[in-house]
Amino acid sequence: MKFYGYKACSTCKKAEKYLKGKGLVYDRYDITETPPPREELAAILKSGNYKLSDLFNKSGQVYRELKMKDKIKTISENEALDLLAANGKLIKRPIVISDDRCTKASVGFKEEVFDTLWGV
Repeated sequence: MKFYGYKACSTCKKAEKYLKGKGLVYDRYDITETPPPREELAAILKSGNYKLSDLFNKSGQVYRELKMKDKIKTISENEALDLLAANGKLIKRPIVISDDRCTKASVGFKEEVFDTLWGV
């Protein structure tokens, strides 16, 4: 299991507390230093549970600086995935992925989603 988060993020802290409370073991990655690879982001989209805009940290400074609110409507999925994979600060966090094939994945933290995906 992989956990992409940010130390100072309160939402990430809640998600980690949840996972630890369930006794789940995961590898932790700082999303700002090691963002999920493009292939993992693409697999999250292919799962059908998330759309491209769900992957963006819409409240983030980089999102605003790059004027992504307008750009996201016109850029291709490939361009967006390349941009996200290159800049973890653009990605909504945390991202939790079950395995290298992204059999299960979650973006952000909603307890009901975590119960469905990661509840033991």
